[in-house]
Amino acid sequence: MFTGIVEELGTLVTRTDGPDASVVEIRGPQVVADATHGASISVNGVCLTVTRHTDEGFEADVMAETLAVTTLGALAPGDPVNLERSLPVTGRFGGHIVQGHVDGTTTVLSRTPGERWEVVRLALPPHLARYVAHKGSVALDGVSLTVSAVGPDWFEVSLIPTTLALTTLGRRAPGDALNVEVDVLAKYAERLLDPELDR
Repeated sequence: MFTGIVEELGTLVTRTDGPDASVVEIRGPQVVADATHGASISVNGVCLTVTRHTDEGFEADVMAETLAVTTLGALAPGDPVNLERSLPVTGRFGGHIVQGHVDGTTTVLSRTPGERWEVVRLALPPHLARYVAHKGSVALDGVSLTVSAVGPDWFEVSLIPTTLALTTLGRRAPGDALNVEVDVLAKYAERLLDPELDR
């Protein structure tokens, strides 16, 4: 489990594609400081398992389905990525419950600069619309954010200077795709209220 508080802006070093999976090498000295084989690290909001690590970074396998349904499939060497280690039992819960299980992708529609922040409007995928609520939580590329406004086919988040400077969100332009994970508590509440779902 993660909290959506990005620890480090890493870099994709290499990506080796196979017939049904890819091996990615990611530079991130901070997140591998206490890494072990099998540890979980969120990469742009996708939970990946460490298969090998050094003092400078780690390798992980990415299945074909993950490459197809998340933005990881579009990454190229040199691209920056948001990194977060899984939450230890004694850790601070700074954001919200983030599983690293991406629900879909969205597209940046516009960016509106404020005095010290930016309002980013994003497309609202129809299958996720019911989970996105004003003042609710959402993870974009692994970053825990509060929904500041919702429309019929869009939603907005406000990015503070720290988020703009220390995550990839400060570099995303209109047309760029982002990974979305909605609040898992909303999905469980829906399931409890309608046990016939997915049957």
